[in-house]
Amino acid sequence: MTSCIALIVAAGRGHRFGGEVPKQYLKLGGTAVLRHSLATFLAHPRVGRAVVAIHPDDRALYDEAVTGLDLPPPVHGGARRQDSVRLGLESLVPRAPDLVLIHDAARPFIDAATIGRTLDALAAAPGAIVAVPVADTIKRGTPAGATGGERIAGTVDRAGLWRAQTPQAFRFVDILAAHRAAASGPEMTDDAAVAEAAGLAVGLVRGSDDNFKVTTMDDLARAERLLAGRTETRVGTGFDVHRLGKPQDYVMLCGVKVPHESGLIGHSDADVGLHALTDAILGALGIGDIGSFFPPSDPRWKGADSAVFIGHAADQVRERGGMIVHLDVTIICERPKVGPHRQAMARRIGEILRLDPTRVSVKATTTEELGFTGRREGIAAQAVATIRLPS
Repeated sequence: MTSCIALIVAAGRGHRFGGEVPKQYLKLGGTAVLRHSLATFLAHPRVGRAVVAIHPDDRALYDEAVTGLDLPPPVHGGARRQDSVRLGLESLVPRAPDLVLIHDAARPFIDAATIGRTLDALAAAPGAIVAVPVADTIKRGTPAGATGGERIAGTVDRAGLWRAQTPQAFRFVDILAAHRAAASGPEMTDDAAVAEAAGLAVGLVRGSDDNFKVTTMDDLARAERLLAGRTETRVGTGFDVHRLGKPQDYVMLCGVKVPHESGLIGHSDADVGLHALTDAILGALGIGDIGSFFPPSDPRWKGADSAVFIGHAADQVRERGGMIVHLDVTIICERPKVGPHRQAMARRIGEILRLDPTRVSVKATTTEELGFTGRREGIAAQAVATIRLPS
């Protein structure tokens, strides 16, 4: 079977956004631009592995962006994109794939069908790139003169002109040899140019205007609009109750041990906050409740950390190509006081779910000493989860 590896180039340091975070790590729909690009390649049945070339200074940003993904360690890129690609290709030599796909991390809307067509094109040529025919009239300008302003020097015939995109696919041994040969030469702006310089034929595969490169703030705003049009927002609710009385000096609430005169009774660790959140996430997906996946009759879950339950629910969202947008949980009890622990709870939920804690709200209320919570017989929690799924 033909082996194929995707090399994602994320070593650029451009800061056209006016901030210190490179564009590939900026958030798009709450998720790093890089992760959007990676997810499509990792899910493709013809791509066996993805490797990312990064700037050495960006390791922390990279680790945050790819948490939970099955990836080998990143490769350190070079001073130029061309150098980063070559170093990435050299790192693949021990694996010796048959084919390689080279893709810009800042193109988050590549789709599976385009990847497939690009690989198919390698049956007829040693290289193939995604590209879009030029539709606009092209003008050649002159530098600004003494009176200011550039002038038109002529109109360029657009017949046969294409705008190159990525991925760009090649037979591995061919593109590696081409990059090695070009290493000491002038800079080339894409891998097709490197292949052309080596005398390799490169095919054209029609791409899409949606496969644009996020380079400016306007691009990011456009990407947010496009993403919103490709997704649907869902909301789920959850509710849970556990009785107090376990002989221990704390209760587990939202993954945090909170000192108390007795613990909560349950088959697992009886964390009402995480249980309510788990049901809310599963409800938003429409796939049942916590008991459907972790029945209390199953001895495997006796005393279990409820982080396992909510982590599984979050995995179900990711497996469907979705993301958790926001979580809101309210703890209902007279005691213990939740306020001093709210931030720790939000952080812990964020850690479990690999979610920014600012997307987690933890609140508490009492029932004014009414009902079972008012009598301090138990603790309840209600939660709301907002998720985004592909349409």
